[in-house]
Amino acid sequence: MDISGNTIFIPGATSGIGLALALALRDRGNTVIIGGRRAQLLDEIAAANPGLDTVTIDTADPASITAAADRVLAKHPDLNVLVTMAGVMRIEDWRSPDTFLASAEEVVTTNVLGPIRLIAAFVEHLRQRGNATIVTVSSGLAFVPLRVTPSYNASKAAVHMLSESIRLNLAGTGVRVLELVPPAVRTELLPGHESNETGHAAGRVRGRGDDAAGVAAGRDGDPGRAGEVPPPRGGARRLRQGRRHGERDRSARVHPLISIDTYL
Repeated sequence: MDISGNTIFIPGATSGIGLALALALRDRGNTVIIGGRRAQLLDEIAAANPGLDTVTIDTADPASITAAADRVLAKHPDLNVLVTMAGVMRIEDWRSPDTFLASAEEVVTTNVLGPIRLIAAFVEHLRQRGNATIVTVSSGLAFVPLRVTPSYNASKAAVHMLSESIRLNLAGTGVRVLELVPPAVRTELLPGHESNETGHAAGRVRGRGDDAAGVAAGRDGDPGRAGEVPPPRGGARRLRQGRRHGERDRSARVHPLISIDTYL
C-alpha cells in the first residue's frame, strides 16, 4: 500500500504500537482516526497531537463497533484503510477453570471477535473504494507460544489464520489484507511490560533474539520507535524479493515487526 494519502482508522490506538503507528502514519501525510474506549484519553491525545481525529469505540461491544463505524464513515467517506489493532493479553493458569475461563472469554471476544466484527462493519465500504487495505495484528506468540498466556497465544494464531483465509477470500475485490506480526515490545499490554528491558513482562522468551517472539529494541519515552526491532538475518532481502514477486512472499508476515516503513 502507498505510505501517504490514505484515510486510516485504527481502533485500539491510544497507547503502545497502535499510537506509535498512528503518529507515524499521520506524519507521512495520511488522515488518521484513532479509536478507544475512554473519551477523556482520546481528547488528551488529540490535543497533544494535532491532526489526529478520534472516535470512541469498545471493540468487545458489537453495538459500539456499529456506532463507531457509522460515525467514521459519515465524517470520512474516503476511508480506505482499516487497522484492527485493539487487543488484550492476560496471564492465565489453566489448571483450574476458576482461574482462566473468564479471562479466556474476554481475550477471545476482544482479540478474535473484535477484528471479525470490525471487518464486517467496514468491508462493504472498502470494497466500494476499489483500492483498500485491511491490516490485522497477530503476534510472534501465534508461532512461538508463551506458557503463561494460552488464550492470547491462541487468539493471535486465530488472527493469523483468519488473515491468510480472508486474503484468499477477498482476492480480486480490490481489498488487500496485510498482517502485522509484532514480537515482544515494551508497551502497557501487561503490568510491568513497558519498563522491562527484555521486552516481556513474564521473562525473557527462550530462543534467539531474531526469533518471531524475540526481544524488542524499543526505547522508553520514544513511542515512534516502540515497534522497532533489528531485522532477522536475511529478512530485508526476502522482503525485497517478495515485493518484486507480489504478495505471495510470507516474510513480511512471519518475521518480527521491523518498522512502519518495512510493512507499508
